[in-house]
Amino acid sequence: MDMFPNLSMGFGQALSLSNLMYCFTGVVLGTFVGVLPGLGAVTAIAMLLPFTFGLDPLGALIMLSGIFYGALYGGSTASILLNLPGTPAAAVVCIDGHPMAKQGRAGVALFMTAVASFVGGTISIVILSIAAPLLAQVALQFGAPEYFAMLVLGLLAAASLAADSLLRSIAMVILGLLLGMVGMDIISGMNRFTFGVPILSEGLSFIIVAMALFGVAEVATNLEARSGQGVPLGKPGWRSMLPNRDELRRSTGAILRGTGVGAALGALPGAGPTMSSFMAYSVEKRNAKQPERFGKGAIEGVIAPEAANNAAAQTGYIPTLTLGIPGDAVMALILGTLIIHGITPGPQVISTHPELFWGLIASMWIGNFLLLWVNIPFIGMWIRLLTLPYRWLFPAIVIFLCIGVYSISNSAFHLVVLGALGVAGYLLAKLDCPAAPLLLGLILGPMLEENFRRALLISRGDLSVFIERPISLSILIIAAVLLLLSVFAEIRRARRERHAALMESESTS
Repeated sequence: MDMFPNLSMGFGQALSLSNLMYCFTGVVLGTFVGVLPGLGAVTAIAMLLPFTFGLDPLGALIMLSGIFYGALYGGSTASILLNLPGTPAAAVVCIDGHPMAKQGRAGVALFMTAVASFVGGTISIVILSIAAPLLAQVALQFGAPEYFAMLVLGLLAAASLAADSLLRSIAMVILGLLLGMVGMDIISGMNRFTFGVPILSEGLSFIIVAMALFGVAEVATNLEARSGQGVPLGKPGWRSMLPNRDELRRSTGAILRGTGVGAALGALPGAGPTMSSFMAYSVEKRNAKQPERFGKGAIEGVIAPEAANNAAAQTGYIPTLTLGIPGDAVMALILGTLIIHGITPGPQVISTHPELFWGLIASMWIGNFLLLWVNIPFIGMWIRLLTLPYRWLFPAIVIFLCIGVYSISNSAFHLVVLGALGVAGYLLAKLDCPAAPLLLGLILGPMLEENFRRALLISRGDLSVFIERPISLSILIIAAVLLLLSVFAEIRRARRERHAALMESESTS
């Protein structure tokens, strides 16, 4: 096998002084960007892209890639501490990460997310090194029907995220799909549901919706509770960051399962870290013996999505480099960087530019080690934010929210949308309607519609195209089974609750 000689060549490239500097700069900037809610890796890479034009192609890719997976590392910090997703992929971490912080276990959550990110990224790099040609061939077999089926599966998995009610979760997915329809029609170019407001033709930004549902709603909830102090800090020190034996046992399998989900989905164009993190959370909740723990501070609900989104970030380079098909906005910028430097992405990039491909893979290993050692020492500093009285903390949160939302298009109208959606998010939280399924519906909705309409255009309106192709049929069958299992689980839960209520009434009488 040529992998080891190629990796040796790659490390020779990545360990040069200049490339080490680019890697360190990228991961530090990425971590900082990830911690700040609303900024995101896409914005940071877009701003810094012109500065890479004078670099060699490998140096440019190393720095931009470091920003990407550095932001994924840092994105969980704001999610756990403040219930504000620093990146879209970290939105699902809020579900169990913030409850852990409220229980005084923020150090454990932050430490384990760093470990899960490192393990997920490292294993996926091995997969990327070994299976890139094979996974590229599998991705070539995916067309519009297969992508539609995969997105349906993702949405049904999101419906299982709710802790209490499947019906409410499905309703939130549908609401997210409706919000995703706002803006310009991708096929006809006509505006939909814009109500005469030109800026809405761009659609509703995920950042605005996420900041409203998680940020503004969380601030309103805390103010309503008259929270004068921050959440419990717990006993400071390294010992407070280490999980107990039971958490460590549950974490091992969760990290491996999350890595597997992320590595598989990341290799498919259009999936990306966000969908991978939601799917990993769904897998963990279904696999748990006590699913009712999720949403209340389950360690698996924090580390499995973190392992998944970092694994997907690494294997996401497979379709980008070997097929020229970016999986998300960040990969589109990476693709543009390659083209700007005169490199044509495609199956021949590994053979014609081996120093670029293997040097990038080696830099990912180095970057993951750097991120582990950069993030863990700062955990104590981050959790000290929680000791601040909330009356001091929430004005800074609101300012960050407003700056992040305003920077999207430099429009004050987006601040109005933030406020309106924040009120809606507060009311939905009062009704126990989970925000995470809505966010995934918003993200996947436009992609679902695009692939559905594209498949019908190819088949000239014949709906059987979705069941004639083996891959799409298999995925749709899995989605149907998942829906049936969710319904049966909901029925059993309702029966248990009625039985418990009946027993309690008999005992009191």
